[in-house]
Amino acid sequence: MLAIIGGSGLYSLGDAFHLRDQVSRKTPYGDTSADVLLGRWQEIDVAFLPRHGAGHRVPPHAVNYRANIWALKQAGVSKVIAINAVGGISSEMAPGTLALPDQLIDYSSGREHSFFDGADGEVQHVDFSRPYSGVLRDCLEQAGVQLGCPVVAAGTYGSTNGPRFETAAEIKRMQRDGCTIVGMTGMPEAALARELEIDYACLAVVVNWAAGIDDSEISMPEILANLERGIEQVRPLLHTAARLLPA
Repeated sequence: MLAIIGGSGLYSLGDAFHLRDQVSRKTPYGDTSADVLLGRWQEIDVAFLPRHGAGHRVPPHAVNYRANIWALKQAGVSKVIAINAVGGISSEMAPGTLALPDQLIDYSSGREHSFFDGADGEVQHVDFSRPYSGVLRDCLEQAGVQLGCPVVAAGTYGSTNGPRFETAAEIKRMQRDGCTIVGMTGMPEAALARELEIDYACLAVVVNWAAGIDDSEISMPEILANLERGIEQVRPLLHTAARLLPA
């Protein structure tokens, strides 16, 4: 089953989603951000989980990523498309852009970043060379073509802690490292999905230029306006991509 993790601005799948069941927030790793909603979305079985909870009450550094991913796995999820609001670093990542990163760099700290914490007495490692599922990314790219909705089909996501925005110097460093977008929720979510053998892809909505990329200060009203416009494109893109997924 496919799960959609809703980021900033995407707190539901809309009226076309018909709830069939929901999974309690309780897990061995603590509470999830919200109940996992299971249902039909225009003839497709999906699970939905808002990463920041109802009303955006959980900040990025406090999201219980382990509980969220574990709960999705227990609900029968094998594929995840995650929505992330991000800042643009490279010239092709202007506000309003939708992007499908194919790489990431983790600058976050202090988060519970693995299920393999040694509690069971074993050390385990997973390959994370290519953090995002090529199959999911291809379906999202094809969906964009079908809908006439341009999608930048590559990029490197730099994941920071938040909730503050980055300094201009931090963004320059990330630019030198090769990052093309920056966000606060990309990790450890992607790595945890890999540990539980869940295919995972990020659909990033660029809502602002990152700090220092242009001369203006980061504006929350501008971010919210760009986010609203981006989410209007995200729902049909997600649904079309879900229909393209192999059985």
